[in-house]
Order: sequence, then C-alpha cells, then structure tokens
Amino acid sequence: MPNAVDRFGGGGPVLHGGWTSGYVIPPSRLFGANGVRAGADGRLYVAQLAGSRVSAIDLDTGEMEHLQNTGGEITGPDDIAFDEEGNLYVTEFTASRVSIRATGGATRILRDDIPGANPITFQQGRLLVGECRIGARIMELDRNGGAPRIILENVPMANAFEIGPDGKLYFPVMGTNEIWRVNLDGSECEVIVGDLGVPDSVKFDSKGRIVSTQMASGQVLRIDPVSGSREVLADIGPGLDNCTFIGERLFASHTAGSIHEILAPGKLRALSENGLLWPMGIAFDQDGTLFVADGSYAYVGPANGQVGMAGMLGAPGYPGALRGAAAAGDGAWFVTASFGEVCRWTPAQQKNEVLADGYDLLMGVATDSSGRVVFAEFGGGRVMALENGQVTVLASGLDGPSGVAIGSDGTVYASESGAGRVVRMREGSAETVADGLQLPEGIAVVGNSIYVIDVAAREMVRFDTDGSGREVIISDLPVARRNLGPVGDMSGPMLSFASLAAGNDGKLYVGADGNGSVMALTPPRG
Repeated sequence: MPNAVDRFGGGGPVLHGGWTSGYVIPPSRLFGANGVRAGADGRLYVAQLAGSRVSAIDLDTGEMEHLQNTGGEITGPDDIAFDEEGNLYVTEFTASRVSIRATGGATRILRDDIPGANPITFQQGRLLVGECRIGARIMELDRNGGAPRIILENVPMANAFEIGPDGKLYFPVMGTNEIWRVNLDGSECEVIVGDLGVPDSVKFDSKGRIVSTQMASGQVLRIDPVSGSREVLADIGPGLDNCTFIGERLFASHTAGSIHEILAPGKLRALSENGLLWPMGIAFDQDGTLFVADGSYAYVGPANGQVGMAGMLGAPGYPGALRGAAAAGDGAWFVTASFGEVCRWTPAQQKNEVLADGYDLLMGVATDSSGRVVFAEFGGGRVMALENGQVTVLASGLDGPSGVAIGSDGTVYASESGAGRVVRMREGSAETVADGLQLPEGIAVVGNSIYVIDVAAREMVRFDTDGSGREVIISDLPVARRNLGPVGDMSGPMLSFASLAAGNDGKLYVGADGNGSVMALTPPRG
C-alpha cells in the first residue's frame, strides 16, 4: 500500500503476517467542505465540520495546509470569517460556540451560548453571527466578550449571510426556502426572493448581484436583488453548502468535500472532489453490493469503488445520520441512526421503516440468516436483539458496547470499547473472550477467528474465538475517535465508529475515518 499520510497525522498503515491491502474507496481530500472564505494571503480557507478542521488551499498549486489537526481546540467548525487584523472567527455548530483564532495561532472561545451557531461575517467593523435552527437569532457580537446585540429573532434556520451594497444584511432562510434582508438595527425585515432550492448561503458579486448555493437542488444561482430574476451558474448536486469570491473568482463548497471554481455558467474546475466523511457502517449483501453508512450520506454500489450516493441527511425517506449497517435483503439495509433508531431502509424506494427506537447512542448492527438483528447501545451499555418485532436484552451493564458480530453458530460477540475487551453473550450476560485492548470498535467473525479494530492503538487484531492466538494484522491504521454534538435539529450526537466487515470474497473491509477511505485487507494464501 502506498505510504499515504492520513488526516490525523502520521504515515500510512503497516501490514503484518503476509496480509496485503488496497483502497476500495480512496482517501478523501477534505472532511467535507462547509464555510469558505478568502484569506489575506490569497488562499481559500475551508471549514470542515465533520473533521473539526480548518484548512487553507493554494488556488494555483492545490497545496493544502491544516491550521490544526483533528482533536484540536476548534470543534465542528461550520463557517468562518476574518477581521481586519487577520484574526479568524469560527462558528462551532455542534458545540454552540464562536471562537477566535489569532494570527499567532492562539485560540479562545468568544461565546459558548449560541445553539446552532452557524453563519458568521465580519464587515464594516462589525461581527455578525446567526443560528441555523428553528427560532434562530441573528446578532452582533462584542469582540471583547460583552453581551450580544440581537438584530432579529425567530428566524426559521438562518445560514451563511453577507452585508449587501445597501448596508443591509441579506441571509438565506432554509425553513421557508427564501432569502430575506434586514436593517442592522433590526427594522424593516423583508423577503427578497422565494421558491428556491433550499438556499444556504448568500454572497455578492462585484456588480451587487446575489450569488447563493442551494442545498436541495445543488445549484448555484445568481439573483438580481431588485427584480428577483435568477440565473443558474452551476448544477453541482444536492448538498451544496457555501460560496465565496476571491477577487472575481467564485468558489462553491459541498458538504461531502468538493470545492469547485465556477469559471463561467456551466463550466467548473474542481479544487477538491467529494469523498467520505466518517465511513462508519460497512456492509455487503449476498450479491456483493457494498453499502457505506457515512453519517450525513449513504453510498451503495459494487465493491470496486464505483459507489453512488443513495441518500443524504434531510432528503425524503432518509433515516437520519447513519452509523451501523447490515444487509437486510431485497435492496434494503438495517441501519442505526443518530436519534437512537434501528431502521430497515430501502434506498431505491427512499422507504424507511423504524423497527425500534428510543435508544441512547446506537453503534454497530449485525444480522444472521434467521433474520435476527443484533445492535449495540453505546450510551445505555446494552447489546440488544430484535426478532419477530420484539426486542430482548442480550447483555447489560457494559461499558460502551460498540461493534457487534454473529458467529456461524449463532453466538453474538461485541466489542466493549470502554472496558477494552471483546465479549460474547451467554444466557443474558457477557463473558470476556479477549481483553487488554484500548478502544475496540469494529468487529467481524470469520470461522474461528475474531477480528477487531482497536481505535486507540490504531491496530486491527486477530484472535481465536476462545481468546487465544492473538496477533496484530495491521498497525498505524488511519482511524480515530471523533465526538461531535448534534447537528442542529437534523441529527443526534455524531460519535464516530470504525467499522469492519467480512466480504463474500474472503477479504476484510475497514471504514477508515482517519483518511476517509474504505480499505480491503486480503489474508495470506495458504
């Protein structure tokens, strides 16, 4: 395998014992792309909510610099702005915060009481922030930490905004599918244009025209703020997030990680392509079709990397931010969703059936030929089984159960991440199969072998079903624990899950969230 550098620092993975590997889905360039702004240095700065990272991209060479590695002081950045001195202001959507990163690199929290903190702009000496939630506020912040001045309240989901040439604040309202404007003293709020494609950003070109990305339609529109007439500049695909100008050059970001320069109407140049954000649930059906649960997105396709988007957060019939996955047959998949639900989802029909709900942080899910569905309730410390519409507790009192797997004899195994062990279910309780792990998550059982991903050690380990014969299969694995809060009203807590699945071809497949890839691991011959 090439010595790729993962996004948490360090080199590429190291294989042991004759195992080989390759990428089924290659590493992503970005952990999604959310807010984008021009820096004084001429580079494009990109906020990546899923990766808790802000990066700067050279527009000519494509070279990228990360202002911090994942796990740093900034958590879940959604939008960014610079002041006249070059200080960077960041809205941390899932943490309800606004932070300042000074030019020297020091970071401090300005406010931590802004739920759904999302749009931010600094113009004319004023720092304006809004909330992307139902009943949102738009406010001016005191950069010295004083009380904010409320400009507008009860907005149905404001998003990336800008002060227009007339000195008024223009902002997209996702809940009404409109663009509004308001005087900065809060007076004379009015609708400028409606019936859009769910707008989530507003910027202005040099001629005073609005440019707005549309999350649902995937279009970038140019809108005359006087007449309301509109022109499609680009059709990039659902999931667009933001846009910005660098001089006369226009760039649009997508939540799945792409950034495109719009050279002319309908003509694009890719600065970054879409990629995986989390790759958590990895599953195969009997035909070898690959399913990837990627939080806000899900992908389905052949196991050669040619997967296509099967659904996205906010789309009709999508179960919510997805974590675990298992094949349900007939084109359907069992999934665990971030609001604590176990669902049977059929992407082709956009049909979602909730099988069980009300659980606390669901992680892995597995099924067997009898149709029994087993799932791990991380927050509640339980492993559950769903059969014939009834849920039973297989084990309780566990410390962060994460991955689940079912052996060929019907035995249920689980990784207990908080206790650093793998357990099997025996008559309503769990007994230790192997311990001494640091943070076990994804698990697979193949014959008499158990494979588990130890996220903290960044290893995949194999041992026999009786706990003997332990060996490290791969080290320096690009995985890490990420823990973000809810994504507004659209998702529950976003806790990462490094998944592991056994394919029908004898290979093991890893959802490697450290570089956004899906890896295929091939055992030695013989």
